[in-house]
This record gives sequence, C-alpha cells and structure tokens, in this order.
Amino acid sequence: MSINSALWAGASGLLANSSALAAVSDNIANVNTVGYKRASAVFSPMYESQGATSRYSSGGVTTTNRFQISSGGLLTPGSSPTDLAIAGNGFFVVRPVAANVNATDPVLFTRSGSFTADSQGNLRNDAGLFLYGWPVAADGSVTTNPSDLSTMEAINLSSIGGAAEATTSIGVNGNLQASQTVSADEATYDATGSGTNMASGTVTPDFQRSIQMYDSQGGARTVTLSILKSATANQWHAELHVTPTTDITTGASLVDGQIATGMIAFDAQGEIDLTNTTLPLTLDFLSSTNAGPLGANEFQWAAGTGVAGQSVTIDIGSPTQPGGMTQYDSPSTLTSTQVNGSAFGTFTGVEVDDEGFVYAKFSNGIIRKTYQIPIATFVNANGLSVESGGAYSVTPDSGSYTFNIPGTAAAGTIASSTLENSNVDLATEFTSLITTQRAYSASSKIITTADEMLDEAIRMKR
Repeated sequence: MSINSALWAGASGLLANSSALAAVSDNIANVNTVGYKRASAVFSPMYESQGATSRYSSGGVTTTNRFQISSGGLLTPGSSPTDLAIAGNGFFVVRPVAANVNATDPVLFTRSGSFTADSQGNLRNDAGLFLYGWPVAADGSVTTNPSDLSTMEAINLSSIGGAAEATTSIGVNGNLQASQTVSADEATYDATGSGTNMASGTVTPDFQRSIQMYDSQGGARTVTLSILKSATANQWHAELHVTPTTDITTGASLVDGQIATGMIAFDAQGEIDLTNTTLPLTLDFLSSTNAGPLGANEFQWAAGTGVAGQSVTIDIGSPTQPGGMTQYDSPSTLTSTQVNGSAFGTFTGVEVDDEGFVYAKFSNGIIRKTYQIPIATFVNANGLSVESGGAYSVTPDSGSYTFNIPGTAAAGTIASSTLENSNVDLATEFTSLITTQRAYSASSKIITTADEMLDEAIRMKR
C-alpha cells in the first residue's frame, strides 16, 4: 500500500542524507589535505512505473558519490624542492613499491605531491606512494613513452653520487705587447729541442702563464702557455706544455711535456690572425690506458694518472668578436681565462623545473639532469576510481592513461616547492551540512507520520 511505500521513501531519505553527510564530513575533515578532491552525493529518485492506477507509490531516493577530481585546488608555497604541484591538467605517476616491481603491482595517479626521500633515498609522498619518472641517460637524453610503464623507475636520490667534469674548452683573453724587444734566444729557438725551447726552461719566454684544467676524474692538471716574440713582425712562438712533465707521455716532435707548439699571428690592427696562426687549437689527450704507439704530435695522459682521454678546444679569439688574444702596445698580460669542467663534488640537493626535470646539485657547482617526471592525463579524469592515500586508479569510465612531458599536449607544468591545496570550499560545505541535516530530519518526519497513519488504520479494525 502507499503508506508502506512512504515508509520506504522516508527510510531511503535517511540513508541518502546519511551518505551525503558522510561526503560533507570527509570534505570538511580533509580541507587541509594536500591534493584532496571534493566528494559530493548526487541524489537520484527511484521512480516506479505507475501505469493506469490512481494510487501513487513512492520510490524513494538513492545517492551516487562523485569526486571533483578534475577540479584543481589553490597552489601554495611548500617547504622543500621536492614539494611538487601540477599547474594544470594531469597526475603524478606513483606506485606502492620502489623496487622489484612486477605486473601485479598497481600503478596509481595522484595530485598529492608532498614528496620526501625515505631511508633508501626514494621519493615518496605522505601516503607512502613512490614517485616514478623517466631516467636521464649519461648523454642527457630521455627515453619517453606515452603508454609504457617499463621505461620508468622510482626516483631515487641516494643513487646520485658525487660528480666531476672533464675540461672541454679553455678560453684565453690577454694582450701581447707589440713593442716587445725580440730576445737574443729567438735566433736559435727550436721548439723540438730541450736546449732551445721554452718548456724545458732553457729559453726564457717573453710571456708565460699557467692554466688549470680538469681531467676525467676531476683531478686538477696544469697547462702552461709560454710565448716568445718572433723576428717576423706580428708573430709569436707559442708552446703549451703540461706541468709536471710526468703527467703526460708524448710522441715525436714533442718534448719536455709539450702538447702543442706553433705560431700565434696578429694582423696590422693588433687582432688575432687565425689564418696564419699555426698553434693547434684542439688538444686531443689520449687515454692513460692507450697501449698503441704515439705518432708525431700525439700525446696521452701518463699511465700512472689512470684517467680517460679528452678533447680540449683552445679559444684565443676571433677578429670579429671581442676578447681573446690581442697585440697592442701595452704591457703583456693575461686578462682572464675561462675553463669549464670541475673537480669532484658531493651531492648537495635537487631542483625540479617546470618541465619535470630533476636536477642534482653538487658542491662543485655542477648541476646535472637525473630524471624527468611525466604527467599522466585521461580523457575523463572524473571517471577514475578513488583509492586510499589520495590516489586514483584507471576505470573504463576514465579511459587509459597517456604519459606526457610536462607542458605538452594536455598536460600541465610542474611547480617545485609548491603544494596543491584541497579544492574544498568551507562555506559551501557548511551550507550543505545545514541542508543535509534538515533533509534528514524531514525524512524522519515522513516515517513518524506514516507510522501514525498505519497505527490509525490498525485501530479502525478494533
């Protein structure tokens, strides 16, 4: 009878509003939870077909919980470089395990980006989920794939050891005095003989400076530039030699630790003349393990150094560019040198840029890319299934994931030292709290009224 259906409608109203209250309660309780997404109870009537009958039977109400997953929260400053937020669309890729991952381990997605390193150096958030990313190869390349999880690994900071960087370029800025008197030694100067060259110390150079460079292990090596004015106008004899000489092994034509000999030439305006400059400007150091014979003008690091080969470019300037070597009638001087590379440095911390690159910082000033954090996007993010810890999993409604480089396609960018607040509005929740309580009370009134009517119907028989 209709009174019974009214009782059911009242009971369903109590259940539905209880569910709505639970959603509101979660929202209020999680107002300060990083990356939390607001839940809401959507009410739907349960109508029954009435046909041609004149009596009406109530169907009651039911609720479906929905989460505003695609709605972003306010971004606020974090306290650590590994506090991460996504400005725009997408999710971090996380998993509950960091090592020995197999196909049965779930892949999850989250906006909760409060990541810190655990005792093993893995980045994990407050829910214990590990952040995954694409590793950066030694040459700086990244193998990305929009759907292949196997190209990712848990981001681990403890695996980042110290770093050293070999020198690959040396820039020299200075001036050679145009009015320099030609030395008496110039008449017998010969770079190939120990008794007639500058590297041995027999011939006193008109200008000499030492430059520090770095080998493959970050060891400091000294290269000395010695220059002697030639009797030919606008030309200078030049030698580059390594000190001490025991650091280097040389082939024919090179003695006393020499690695390059030749002329440095200038034009009539005092600018460098690269056409007539014969000093080699590319130095190819062979590895200390090189066992082959050295040819003329070849050289290698001595076996005792144990370092790898390296190629070093010497930049002494260009007539079309400022800087480099010049020849003006002013005292000879080395203004500056620019040497890249560095000595060994220890790991000091990380930085994350908006493209998701995780940079390792070292005490020697080196900054190196180690990982790139992908952003996962979905056709229907609101269709994701809610998991514990503020994470989500794939469902047929959400569609499959696509891994994107941050800032490309539909993916947002990554903000370092930033966290995403919940998308809960307290004023809205308090309003919902009041209306839900009143709706609950009204549903209970339906039950008491229907009960009184049933009681009245029963008494009619007495």
